Amino acid sequence: MAFEYASFPLFLIVSILLSFLILLLSFFFATQKVDPEKISAYECGFDPFDDSRSRVDIRFYLVAILFIIFDLEVTFLFPWAITLNAQGFLGFFTMIIFLFILTVGFFYEWIKGALDWE
Repeated sequence: MAFEYASFPLFLIVSILLSFLILLLSFFFATQKVDPEKISAYECGFDPFDDSRSRVDIRFYLVAILFIIFDLEVTFLFPWAITLNAQGFLGFFTMIIFLFILTVGFFYEWIKGALDWE
């Protein structure tokens, strides 16, 4: 039984050594000078080295809420889909109601213009 797990320490040592080798090579071969494009505002829309208490556009929060809504939907859909045969009609219609509520919320944000980026 222990012979089956004998290769695990070898794989662990090789992966750790390979990780350190890749990290060390990237440290030596990567450019170390600061690029102004790299420290500019990229996707967040504000200066990354500015005051952390500055106001942020509400659209970023709306996109984050949309992500949480659909992430939550997928989190509930996978276990439901696996156990659908055991759920019966009550489980099926409960999930349909849940999906309907999420769809109504999605259309509400769509009508309000939360998905339109200017």
